[in-house]
Amino acid sequence: MNKIQTWNVAKWRAGVLRMLATGKALMLLIMVSALFFVVLGLGGMAERKLSTSSISSMKGFAGSISSGIFMDMLGMELPHLAQGKQQSEITGEQITSFVFEMLTGVDPLNPKSLIASQVPGMGTNEPVLLRIGSGNEKAEAPQDYQPDPGYVAESSGETPGQAEPDPEPSPDPGESPAPSNTDPATEVPGKVTENQSPAEVKKKTVLIYHTHPHEAYNPLLGTKSNNPSSPKASANVFLPGSYLTKRLESQGIGALHETEDYVSTKKDYNWNYSYKYSRETIKAAMAANEDLTYLIDIHRDSSRHDKSTATINGKNYAKVFFIIGHDNPNWEKNEAFAAKIHKKMEKLYPGLSRGVWGKNGGGGNNGEYNQSLSEKSILIEIGGIDNTDAELKRTSEALADIIAEVYMEDQSIDKASTDQNPSSSNKG
Repeated sequence: MNKIQTWNVAKWRAGVLRMLATGKALMLLIMVSALFFVVLGLGGMAERKLSTSSISSMKGFAGSISSGIFMDMLGMELPHLAQGKQQSEITGEQITSFVFEMLTGVDPLNPKSLIASQVPGMGTNEPVLLRIGSGNEKAEAPQDYQPDPGYVAESSGETPGQAEPDPEPSPDPGESPAPSNTDPATEVPGKVTENQSPAEVKKKTVLIYHTHPHEAYNPLLGTKSNNPSSPKASANVFLPGSYLTKRLESQGIGALHETEDYVSTKKDYNWNYSYKYSRETIKAAMAANEDLTYLIDIHRDSSRHDKSTATINGKNYAKVFFIIGHDNPNWEKNEAFAAKIHKKMEKLYPGLSRGVWGKNGGGGNNGEYNQSLSEKSILIEIGGIDNTDAELKRTSEALADIIAEVYMEDQSIDKASTDQNPSSSNKG
């Protein structure tokens, strides 16, 4: 009897121990699962709070491909939508690249993305394609170079903020110099007005400025650098800025060109504070000119001549990038403004635009490129390090004509709105 009782007690004890072990495992599993979902939820909340860009959303995917590609995709299911379309915009390379990047997070056209996807923070400032440009078939992102630490340029011999570059371009290699009486408007298709004589300018509405004023061009310096820098207004981004300003003014649009050289005017200059410096410039200009609405920051890309140059009607032009700061909460409105210019450029100068790109915060920029100051504020990169004076001038004037056209359309819309609501103009 004692043996039977002992056996029953042992069996009961073993059952209790198994139950406890199972309960412990179950509780541990529940706790780990709960912790996992809590961390996942907090991570999602943080991502939505910290990121205003379209990088991690389907909205970003929708913005990164053209409407033509959407039509092609819909046409696979609804054949009548594709009727009349001459050529599909979806190529085998695009499909392969997109599917590979969607599955792996690695851009096959950008090997650096393989490392960036594994190193936290490395991919923070990776550009995101918002609108593809015909001048950038492989969708190559803008190339940015920072100056060497402690960079201090030699004096240009020009008074900071007062430099006025030579408006006459140098001929491209192999091109015959244009006759001195040639109207520069005749070589730019799609001009807005027939009469190019300077019109009376009543107010300044466009601000042209330069956050990185020393970004220069090799042909204008006589160098072959991978990152040419110079304070000379006749060799750096002040030059296309000057061409752009003069062309706008010739169309009767008031344009203000700010040419402050921060390297020489800011005490203890630090390149990483560049957008802080230019923000001060913008605010001061807007305080002095209440009608300033169009804010255009002119830079140049760091790609070589073969990638930064387009040939249109037998003449070379410097290609352009449009950059939108995704850390600006209202970046979609700035992108819509850039898209107007981009679309007109695609129509009038096919091959000139390298697309509209979005960028987040990173070294040397404030993540929004000061674009929160106006819904019509954009950053435009004109050309690369090897573009010539003539190429820069053609593109700057073509760009000015397109901006002028967008400006005139905006004025017509504003006038129509005022006519429909006359009481709004009589307030106060």
